[in-house]
Amino acid sequence: MIRLVPVRRVVGAACLASLVSGGAFAGSARAAPVALPGVGAGARHAVDVDHEPWRILGRVQTELGGRCTGFMVAPSVIMTAAHCLWREEAANFVQPSSIHFMLGYDTGSWRTTARAVRFVIAPGYDPYHPLRTSQADHATVILDHALVKTSDLLPVVAAVPGAPAMLAGYQQDRKELAIGDLSCHIVHVRGQLIDHDCAATHGASGAPLLVQEDGKWGIAGIDVTAREGQGGTAVGFASEAISNETVKEK
Repeated sequence: MIRLVPVRRVVGAACLASLVSGGAFAGSARAAPVALPGVGAGARHAVDVDHEPWRILGRVQTELGGRCTGFMVAPSVIMTAAHCLWREEAANFVQPSSIHFMLGYDTGSWRTTARAVRFVIAPGYDPYHPLRTSQADHATVILDHALVKTSDLLPVVAAVPGAPAMLAGYQQDRKELAIGDLSCHIVHVRGQLIDHDCAATHGASGAPLLVQEDGKWGIAGIDVTAREGQGGTAVGFASEAISNETVKEK
């Protein structure tokens, strides 16, 4: 789920349109379909999660039903959006033990899976003001065992305006399949925030924003918001150290 407060009203309108066209008001004028936020006219395609550069991709799922995208940054460490782990109804973050990561998830199957033993929310993130603190909207999740080798990981790179980019995740209209925009670009870099024109909507939160550098793909940031129309914003972390830490569950 990508965090964007005005979008909720758009999604609500889409549900209302469905009721009007197929429910008690069938026969009346059909409402025009509402475009998904962040998608616009952009093209999205299925990606192969068994091959580079998407082998690091997986679905983050909580036992309470929350779903987002995440990716490997170390053999037993993933990153995702902080807001994906927040429970609004309880005004608290989920328990680490309720978080499952399914690496290479594809239509009900996955290569391997692990449970979280703890996670760290970036300092400065305020779940009550997610847009105002979106520059810190990321979480580092420690898994109970390693899922990949160090050689399977992608490098962390800095985003540069105009650089070729890609973004894929488990989006709300295709929840069981990783889909993405494979031909987009970095638009602006505003400190820790990276604006891009990649087509992506709810569910892509926590997905890696990939940038091409010297002909190779690296991770520039974590997708956290979508804007009306096409594109959104990711949080960059090229300046941060990522620890290859494994914590055994007790």
